[in-house]
Amino acid sequence: MQDSQQSDKGEIFCRAPLETPKPLTGRASTRQRLLAAGIFLAAAASFGLLWLAATNRINIERWLNPCGFKQRFNLPCPTCGMTTSALAFAQGKILKSFYIQPAAALLCSALVVVGFLAFLIAISGVYFCIPSQIKAKHVILALLVIIAAGWLVTLVRALAAK
Repeated sequence: MQDSQQSDKGEIFCRAPLETPKPLTGRASTRQRLLAAGIFLAAAASFGLLWLAATNRINIERWLNPCGFKQRFNLPCPTCGMTTSALAFAQGKILKSFYIQPAAALLCSALVVVGFLAFLIAISGVYFCIPSQIKAKHVILALLVIIAAGWLVTLVRALAAK
């Protein structure tokens, strides 16, 4: 083979240099730390209110109306059981929470993880980067799938009980 052919062949296989991977952590700015502290406080306040409601220290039923879907069709709606499941989760009855409404328990678990990471960011200043492939539409789609799966479980359970 001639020298010109060998160099052309080498250029085809080495078009772009390999990129070094970006680190998954970095330093959080003051604004990011304050935002993380706000997220942590919101998650802690949510679970605090749920715990107060679960231990009958506040009455949350006066803010919640009866389920119109269940009254009309005599079947559970997509969010039926979420409040009861979240109350059980706030009391520490995690398995019972998953049994009542798996979607609510999964969302509560995600809120615990988000709250914990926000606490770490606020206290230590270590910033955890979210991969750029995760888009808002993917998060919304995942939430819809989780709620639909939880509804399927409660529907099957309600139909089996009849």
